[in-house]
Amino acid sequence: MSAVLLLAPLLAQAEPAPRHVSRPTGSAGAQGSDGLCTHFHWMAEQVPAFRVPGAHIKILTSPDQFYQAMKARIRTAQRRVVMASLYLGTGQLEQELVDCMEEALQHSKENSHSPGLKVSVLLDYTRGSRGQINSRTMLLPLLQRFSSQMRVSLYHTPDLRGLLRLLVPQRFNETIGVQHIKVYLFDDSIIISGANLSDSYFTNRQDRYVLLERCGELADFFSELVEAVGDVSLQLQPDDSVTMLEGMVHPYKGNRQDFAAAARKRIMEVVSSAQVRQQLLRHRSKEEGGMSECEEDTWVFPLVQMKPLGIRLDEQVTQRLLTDAGPDSTVYLTSGYFNLTRAYMRLVLGTGARYRILTASPEVNGFFGAKGVAGAIPAAYIHIARQFYNQVCQLGQQDRVRLHEYHRPQWTFHAKGLWYYLQGQDRPCLTLIGSPNFGYRSVHRDLEAQIAIATENEELQRQLQEEQEMLYRRSSEVSDSTFQQPDRHVKLWVKLVTPLIKNFF
Repeated sequence: MSAVLLLAPLLAQAEPAPRHVSRPTGSAGAQGSDGLCTHFHWMAEQVPAFRVPGAHIKILTSPDQFYQAMKARIRTAQRRVVMASLYLGTGQLEQELVDCMEEALQHSKENSHSPGLKVSVLLDYTRGSRGQINSRTMLLPLLQRFSSQMRVSLYHTPDLRGLLRLLVPQRFNETIGVQHIKVYLFDDSIIISGANLSDSYFTNRQDRYVLLERCGELADFFSELVEAVGDVSLQLQPDDSVTMLEGMVHPYKGNRQDFAAAARKRIMEVVSSAQVRQQLLRHRSKEEGGMSECEEDTWVFPLVQMKPLGIRLDEQVTQRLLTDAGPDSTVYLTSGYFNLTRAYMRLVLGTGARYRILTASPEVNGFFGAKGVAGAIPAAYIHIARQFYNQVCQLGQQDRVRLHEYHRPQWTFHAKGLWYYLQGQDRPCLTLIGSPNFGYRSVHRDLEAQIAIATENEELQRQLQEEQEMLYRRSSEVSDSTFQQPDRHVKLWVKLVTPLIKNFF
């Protein structure tokens, strides 16, 4: 009970019903360049919009491909390497990644009077500091050797403070909130993913990854975004101590409201200036008789969600996207941790689009086989999935909303995002890809970022379709009999505590 009282201020808040947004006239089932622009142009009014050639975007499909792409680009980086993740693991594969950074930094130092390469790493403080050997100890040698070229920032949620910070065990303190953005940037190339920098994510943990090459303006945006979050984070020092930048409010020693306000101001400066800059570029292009808004075949919209700091752009855009998804469209949605917020669930159940929702089966859940209380988390997800499935059946929506489970021996499942198909199209014209899971943690607790890619590029659409089909090919559809299986039995205590704690996972 004492633990519940401590967490009471952080338990799930009631969510307002999603605001109905009227759909643009003529957007339903729109085809061709004008149709795509009409259908998704509203995003540019809410977030920065970057025009990118679809040929510069490649969908990566395997953990090894993701790992090798990072190593190759670190080695050839000339100006900047920016890595934002929940944590950096401590195994051999992670050490090889650190070694690549060391080689690149050393090469830059030896071949220039003033080294041009800068490396910036943003991790979560609680997860990155866990144990004697951790993310910090992995990066300290680099920080000590290349102090003028290296920055390591450790974000600490303002919600973990006071008595709560003292009493919550180290293994569970990250449930309060973490830095969850996954952005890996090398000069003007970026990998956006949901994958962390850890050996399982490089070998047998299925995620999603998109590589955007030669996208300087978009890379600048994400570099500035990570820098802004880094500025309001604790700075790792060569002696393993941490300090705040001068003039910054401390996340757990300072006033919580002051920290959130200062952090929001710093981060929104990046978002707002990028949005204005892109609007001016589009306006100038029109005036000079350059490309029309619909002439470039792909748009990229960065979506940021940081509810503890008062930033809700991803939530607002996702709600509008789900609201606009009418009977003319099909949405494939996937999450490694299926725990839809009430607002998202109402939209899925209440709109006309066809939904195919993919989530982890118990044996590929990242917590499967964990010791102690964490071992019950897969059962909690079974309970949540069954409640959702029952709602679908009660509403008679089984044909429109279908739930699938991912299966793969010796693998775990961590993929998240969606693919959006307009009427009459056999390939998706839009995808969401990045760190959010569409769940309570993503919306309410953590720092998240993803991108919406709207494209008319046929090759990119083909890659997205193949990615979606590859993931769903390893799934089975959920039915009544699924929950009758012996391994789907959920203990009574798990059912009782799930409503209390679902805001934390």
